[in-house]
Amino acid sequence: MTCLTDTLYPNTGKALVRLLERLGCDVDFPLDQTCCGQMHFNTGYREHARPLAEAYASVFDGYDYVVTPSGSCAGMVREIHPDLHDADSPAVGRTYELSEFLVDVLGVTDVGAYFPHRVTYHPTCHSLRMLGVGDKPLRLLRGVAGLDLRELPQAEQCCGFGGTFALKNAETSTAMLADKMRHVQDTGAEVVSAGDNSCLMHIGGGLSRLRTGVRAVHLAEILASTEEEPWAETP
Repeated sequence: MTCLTDTLYPNTGKALVRLLERLGCDVDFPLDQTCCGQMHFNTGYREHARPLAEAYASVFDGYDYVVTPSGSCAGMVREIHPDLHDADSPAVGRTYELSEFLVDVLGVTDVGAYFPHRVTYHPTCHSLRMLGVGDKPLRLLRGVAGLDLRELPQAEQCCGFGGTFALKNAETSTAMLADKMRHVQDTGAEVVSAGDNSCLMHIGGGLSRLRTGVRAVHLAEILASTEEEPWAETP
């Protein structure tokens, strides 16, 4: 479920489970799961990341698929874990970012969602460059009833978060965020969505401080929303 989602954005996790169950999946949430080790690895603590990779392989062994609402964590597992632990670990090869799983494994782009809002989508760096999810999230959003999808200018430009990058290079990160927020506002969207809550925290935090009225909503929450059970913003 990723550390950030589990700790700060539990509604995304609930939405993910609700969506997958609606599509006929038997969903389990193993309580022994921990951090994937990305934060440690990216900060240079490779040996501290290794036992976390080992734990991931052990906890998720035996499942048909592991689905995560994060392109960055899925990228860490698929691209880095084999070098840290076991290149042949079944859990590694069965790990998918949400949009990948829906389109490539379940073969759906219309998940029966309803979200009557103007939405623009930010493709996060790891999902775009490491996983290569391409237009899968956009295909899913186009299948949502009532949704008015607005194209984001310079969409592939990084939002400036980059985990610890935003802390170590605050001025550069803030400048990148300013560009991203300007492009989001230029779309006239009510909602900015993405596949990673880390980037949404960064973008949404900036937009809220400017009192723009634009909300940051994870892709899973949009796809889980239906006319009978609409998405509700957390107070």
